Amino acid sequence: MKVDSKPRAAMERLSFLLLVFLTLGAAIPVPLALKALSNLHLSTSFTSRPAIAMKYSIHYIQQKVDHFGFNTDKTFKQRYLIADKHWRKDGGSVLFYTGNEGDIIWFCNNTGFMWDVAEELKAMLVFAEHRYYGKSLPFGANSFKDSRHLNFLTSEQALADFAELIKHLKRTIPGIKNQPVIALGGSYGGMLAAWFRMKFPHMVVGALAASAPIWQFGDLVPCGVFMEIVTTDFRKSGPNCSENIRRSWDAINRLMRTGTGLQSLSETLHLCTPLKNSQDVQHLKDWISETWVNLAMVDYPYESNFLQPLPAWPIKAVCQYLKNPNVSDSQLLQNIFQALNVYYNYSGQAICLNMSETSTSSLGSLGWSYQACTEMVMPFCTNGIDDMFEPQAWDLKEFSNDCFRQWGVRPRSSWITTMYGGKNISSHTNIIFSNGDLDPWSGGGVTKNITDTLVAITIPEAAHHLDLRANNAFDPKTVLLARSLEVRYMKQWIRDFHASLRKRH
Repeated sequence: MKVDSKPRAAMERLSFLLLVFLTLGAAIPVPLALKALSNLHLSTSFTSRPAIAMKYSIHYIQQKVDHFGFNTDKTFKQRYLIADKHWRKDGGSVLFYTGNEGDIIWFCNNTGFMWDVAEELKAMLVFAEHRYYGKSLPFGANSFKDSRHLNFLTSEQALADFAELIKHLKRTIPGIKNQPVIALGGSYGGMLAAWFRMKFPHMVVGALAASAPIWQFGDLVPCGVFMEIVTTDFRKSGPNCSENIRRSWDAINRLMRTGTGLQSLSETLHLCTPLKNSQDVQHLKDWISETWVNLAMVDYPYESNFLQPLPAWPIKAVCQYLKNPNVSDSQLLQNIFQALNVYYNYSGQAICLNMSETSTSSLGSLGWSYQACTEMVMPFCTNGIDDMFEPQAWDLKEFSNDCFRQWGVRPRSSWITTMYGGKNISSHTNIIFSNGDLDPWSGGGVTKNITDTLVAITIPEAAHHLDLRANNAFDPKTVLLARSLEVRYMKQWIRDFHASLRKRH
């Protein structure tokens, strides 16, 4: 492979995936892990078979576009869902899902835990959509037109929306006024749930923050920890698996330098679109890397759907093809194809592999790329030694320049820690931080108790917020125990709330 001597070009090639947004005719590099996170939440096929029928009603509330300024009264309609089958006015509660970067109905259908515990907690379920996602667009079709319209896409504005919605519910639904509200969310939504409890403790009595990487900012954790966990997942899932993936990059590079390398690569990997140049090869490597990251996040113990149907423990299925350490470059890449085929062709229906398969031009990814360029600045890096990826340093300056070219804004890399406290959060109470040890996002999460009421639940054999998914017969006992413990904490918060209420009256 031709080596580009320019640091900027190397950074863009090795550290970022280019998201091409057809609506703007431009591209913004987004760190691989953030791209994969967005894809996880934006896939309409990422579903699990619900244990119970999910029946909800759809509602809208008028929200201020800007909660913190006074020079505009413009409002927009925020969508939210309510399910009250098991809610009881006497001794009931409200489980409030803090929506994240996607359509709220998707999250509703994939947060089976809330539905499973609703009867036990006599709970009304509320799923609140995050502004700028789904149907909650402050400026309609113009919401993503430019940075002026996107200026109100922040976590702070979203939390204010949630607070106003809870006030509205308590004002308009008889019987809910004196009931405890618990915030729940997964991934970015888990971060929002934790931050909501921190910033609005008078609104929610506690929060369950599942797979919430609230410390994946600045230098709170090493920038390489995410990809190291991905690598560990593959290393533990089969002999020589991560080592062969690490070897594959040089195999691709060597093959590319031969006279028929591009054609051979295209044929060996059964690509739908033949590779034509070095840029295509880098896109290929980014696509393969993203696939390994996706697999680490959804390494579930049962068959599930994520862009494509996946088998149970999909990384183990992948690693079956990557056992042999002593193979030629050509054979190794044939094995890589078989491994990729587990992810993209488990159903056996695909006749070729499409490198644009995991990309999306939906409004969800567009909004998330803006958030990654403003507040949600999460450093990622690789060194090729502690991980199975090609080496790449984190370059904030170049990332900032790319963001400015795309959006006309520059990231504020330290704002999240200033706003929400970083690791100095011991003054807060009643937050559960749950993390699966297979989930690469756990590297930026809270994995040890901070106080008696800021507790960490680490779940062996669990991937990305598995505890929020519906009960499944193939769930490991560790997940069942985690959910049981989470319910126990929530019941205690509810009891404490009612005890405090009785004292006041």
